[in-house]
Amino acid sequence: MTIKINIIPVTAYQQNCSLIWCDETKKAAVIDPGGEINKILDMAKSCNVKIEKIFITHGHLDHAGAAGELAVMLNIPIEGPEKADIFWIDRITQDCADSSFPPTAGFTPTRWLVDNDVINIGNIEMQVLHCPGHTPGHVVFYEKSANIAFVGDVLFQNSIGRTDFPMCNHDYILSSIKNKLWPLGDDVTFISGHGGISTFGAERKNNPFVSDDILA
Repeated sequence: MTIKINIIPVTAYQQNCSLIWCDETKKAAVIDPGGEINKILDMAKSCNVKIEKIFITHGHLDHAGAAGELAVMLNIPIEGPEKADIFWIDRITQDCADSSFPPTAGFTPTRWLVDNDVINIGNIEMQVLHCPGHTPGHVVFYEKSANIAFVGDVLFQNSIGRTDFPMCNHDYILSSIKNKLWPLGDDVTFISGHGGISTFGAERKNNPFVSDDILA
């Protein structure tokens, strides 16, 4: 079994929506469908896979804005984030309107996630890590066999998630990175919500916010 991944930048924020699938079953999931559903569906069609689930790292509009519409369209469940992000999900329709996003359907996740939950699609299993800071209910998805993590807006190449929004906490995001992500190993590759792909080891060495020298 091998996880397959296609990154689909969506919305004006160029959020890294990820289409993932099990190469044995061709069952697929979408991580953080922030918008532009047609692009997501076209990618699934071109990869000859069937989208059966939606996984959400956190409730900000650019990550979850299209989740409700896509779930209804395909009659599929939404899993995540952790329930503390109900603050953001409950206001997503208004936030999208205020930010000139297309009209956006609200939603309630089919399954709220908690730390150390397991989510699956086909024969793929991913560990759920609750990593608050950018939002209170932010989660990260870690797939062990491929040694890859989908970290949303917790960590970026050479940066970290913003902590100046309502319900952010700078100390929490540093703790999430140091105590939840770094123990997974320096060789873990991660896909952020925005920007390029990196490894935890590279960020421990070079990231000006969370390098080992900074967090020592």
